[in-house]
Amino acid sequence: MEHVHLAALDEEDLYSGYNDYNPTYDTEELENDAAFQQALRTSHGRRPPMTAKMPSTAAVRSFGNMGARVPLTSSMGRPATGAIQDGISVARPMTAVRAAGYSSAAYRGSAFDPLGQSRGPAAPLETKNEDTPEEKVKNLEKIVNEFIEESCIANGNGDLQLALEKAKEAGRKERMLVRQREQTASADHINLDLTYSVLFNLASQYAANDMYAEALNTYQVIVKNKMFNNAGRLKVNMANIYFKQRNYPKAIKFYRMALDQISSSHKEMRIKIMQNIGVVFVKMGQYSDAVTSFEHIMSESPNLKTSFNLILCYFAIGDREKMKKAFQKLIVVPLGIDEDDKYIPPNDDPHMNLVIEAIKNDPLRQMERERKAMAERFIMTAAKLIAPAIEASFAAGYDWCVEMVKASQYVELANDLEINKAITYLRQRDFNQAVETLKMFEKKDSRVKSAAATNLSFLYFLENDFGLADRYADLAMNADRYNPAALTNKGNCVFARGDYEKAAEFYKEALRNDSSFTEALYNLGLTYKKLNRLEEALDCFLKLHAIMRNSAQVMYQIANLYEMLEDLTQAIEWLMQLISVAPTDPQALAKLGDLYDNEGDKSQAFQYYYESFRYFPSNIEGIEWLGAYYIDTQFCEKAIQYFERAALIQPTQVKWQLMVASCYRRSGNYQKALETYKDIHRKFPENVECLRFLVRLCTDMGLKEVQEYATRLKKVEKMKELREQRVKSGRDGSARGRREGSAGSENGQSNYVTNAKGERMSAKLRSLPGVNDPYETSNNKDIDASYVDPLGPQIERPKTAARKRVEEDEFADEELGDDLLPE
Repeated sequence: MEHVHLAALDEEDLYSGYNDYNPTYDTEELENDAAFQQALRTSHGRRPPMTAKMPSTAAVRSFGNMGARVPLTSSMGRPATGAIQDGISVARPMTAVRAAGYSSAAYRGSAFDPLGQSRGPAAPLETKNEDTPEEKVKNLEKIVNEFIEESCIANGNGDLQLALEKAKEAGRKERMLVRQREQTASADHINLDLTYSVLFNLASQYAANDMYAEALNTYQVIVKNKMFNNAGRLKVNMANIYFKQRNYPKAIKFYRMALDQISSSHKEMRIKIMQNIGVVFVKMGQYSDAVTSFEHIMSESPNLKTSFNLILCYFAIGDREKMKKAFQKLIVVPLGIDEDDKYIPPNDDPHMNLVIEAIKNDPLRQMERERKAMAERFIMTAAKLIAPAIEASFAAGYDWCVEMVKASQYVELANDLEINKAITYLRQRDFNQAVETLKMFEKKDSRVKSAAATNLSFLYFLENDFGLADRYADLAMNADRYNPAALTNKGNCVFARGDYEKAAEFYKEALRNDSSFTEALYNLGLTYKKLNRLEEALDCFLKLHAIMRNSAQVMYQIANLYEMLEDLTQAIEWLMQLISVAPTDPQALAKLGDLYDNEGDKSQAFQYYYESFRYFPSNIEGIEWLGAYYIDTQFCEKAIQYFERAALIQPTQVKWQLMVASCYRRSGNYQKALETYKDIHRKFPENVECLRFLVRLCTDMGLKEVQEYATRLKKVEKMKELREQRVKSGRDGSARGRREGSAGSENGQSNYVTNAKGERMSAKLRSLPGVNDPYETSNNKDIDASYVDPLGPQIERPKTAARKRVEEDEFADEELGDDLLPE
């Protein structure tokens, strides 16, 4: 503080006086100065007009030695601007302040208007005359460009028809433009670029609409015009059209013409054209020529697609060594992508972490993933293709491919190839080798171990070895708990044991790990269906239908669930969708006919049952319904062909032959009916129903065989009664034997067997004819063709003609009854 000098109070301020100014020059406060504003609004702010009669107010002071009058100041207090020539004051205009808005007009009574606001708005710009030829041409060019743009936009939106219409309209407007220029004698100024754009767009739209002839004609117009530069490369487009038309020789010709007209500086385009030439040779089966093109591409600019195509050509030729060399070239093709290490964020740089997080899933990263996935798909497909061909056995071929892949950048694909090797064993039905191959992965890393265990679980499940299937499903889950396939296999094993609730939990967990895993969703729907939770099952299958739009199985399950929910309208609707996907499915057609039958629409039911029969003429249920339909509609002759077919399918079922004979009798062909019954009796002599029909027909027709058939009928009925008594006594004896603990014979073997109805009978009774007759043990859905004579034991009594007619009516009404209608 010793060196700090403090100013005394009486010392003079060094900066005083700088802020003092004359208030006259304070222009910032003029707006608030009332006197100044009043002067502007009144005559006080105007200078009096200068006239000739007014005496000059300038003060003149004479200087003694000059002898002249010199004006010193003006009336406004500023110096005079006049000049003095020969002692006489000469006035000159005041131009020094004209730019600020001052002029001599102020002296004539004009208002103060320095900005010239009193003159009004500026005059409008002069409009161009659009009637001139040049303006018309420019407008037409603008319209043509707009049509081309609209055509391209429509094509991008998928509206190909609108795009073609806009392209045609652009062509019409362009021709009008050319005629306009010719009329104005300015044909030399024709816009060739616009003409080229119009024709090229029109040809492209023709090709997009599959109008190949028109597209080729338009391209020819462009190519033949020598005024268009680089039009020769459009021959590539023409070659593409010939390729779509399967005109491969012309396609190759135009590809080569385009290749000749493209300079070597356009290397990428030439490579693509040569690749197209190779593909056309493959289509033509000329694999040697295709190999030449692909080999040249691989020497100039190797890429994945060309390398894979080269392997296919060598495989078609059968050259093992070249297949190996091409596979080695495939796994070393550069992908042109960076390493994945750059996407690993460093821990000490937050700014870099944000950058990496931003680019981790950007479009470039997605493109890199797609390219790598395509490379892996090509390598796997090529290995599966050439493995059986490059060595003596496919296993040795797979081993060679695995060794090559392990030495490349695709090391992780080696395990996948091993698993594919096991799958190939499965396709060859060599399950033991498949299991042995998959078991080698039990000590691998978790992902491969889980995949191998999942396949093993699937194999054992197909072999109905649910214990081992469950074990390997657990192993797959332990190796990778988030593997949806392993969880689904585990659910399948639990489902097979009948524990549906637990199976549903595994399916749900699989869906939580992968919501698009369709197998788990389908199985979950089936599980809910087993648990009678129909609404939840329906929800599962509807979700599955949103994923798999054309799955016939899913549609059938939805229709079946709606049927179980008694919503037949929705069931029919979904079955109709199913038929649109699988129009030749006989079961779906029959089910649709059954639903219409339940609705009471017999005509629609007949239509779908008939379609089902047409595609699957061996379906007994459809045959049965169609026969019953014709009998119900009194067309017994048409029903005969269906029952005859059923008799061919099931020759041991007597009921179909009885129905044929019944149809003959109902249609009035008694002789044919009698012959049919006799034929049935020869094949099934113990059939009671056939004998009853024979007795009735012989009686009505007055034949002598009536007594013979009546006697046989009595014998068969007695044998049937005896058989029933013995079966009953056998049941009682077996019950006594079980109580006494002696269920066998003296040699320890059982003397009893069980028939189809679950009844036990002795071996002796079982040997009697007619006991195991299929007609006796048919299910409830079979047609009941049995007949009970309403007259009973009076069949031997002679009948009058009137009595015969009455009995024929009773016979016709009571023979079939309602049992013929499908249940």
